[in-house]
Amino acid sequence: MILTDYTIVIRPDDNGTFVAYVPAIDGCHAWGRTSDQARAELGNVFDMIVEEFVLAGRALPRDVDVTIVRAS
Repeated sequence: MILTDYTIVIRPDDNGTFVAYVPAIDGCHAWGRTSDQARAELGNVFDMIVEEFVLAGRALPRDVDVTIVRAS
């Protein structure tokens, strides 16, 4: 699987940076000064996680559906 097979969430953080993460994969998150930087860093993190899964002989989890709602 490749990163584009997964849902990616990118959101602004409180300190003016951006956080990008893959909800389906624990620990697959990164940050950057811009959303593009956060997305690029997420690609690096994803590659490291894939390597760890391969070395452990484990399959990556499937993507998950994400629903965004606003609390009322």
